[in-house]
Amino acid sequence: MMHDTATHSDSKVTYFWVWGALLFLTAVEVVLGYRQVFQPVRMLEVLIILSIIKSALIIGYFMHLKFEKALMRWMLMASVVACFIIMYFFFFPDAGRVHDHGVKWTVQLGSRV
Repeated sequence: MMHDTATHSDSKVTYFWVWGALLFLTAVEVVLGYRQVFQPVRMLEVLIILSIIKSALIIGYFMHLKFEKALMRWMLMASVVACFIIMYFFFFPDAGRVHDHGVKWTVQLGSRV
């Protein structure tokens, strides 16, 4: 069932404000990345938080999720949480192994040994 676009109270001005906010947040991320303001772990936390804010703006406004029913939003959030759980149990242990043992590269071919 399609929703009526006439009920949306957002105008083009709102979308330009969101676009401006996205540009500003991207500029903050770039500046933080180049200047190395924080320690690496803290930097990663800050950049992830900024990315989550940006993704929420994109999903809410440009993908029009803010106009969907609550059930649709909850289903999307449950899917995202499920993906994080899968990543935690399957991918993060391997990332820890690579961090602890390192990866050796051959100079000639650029492939892993």
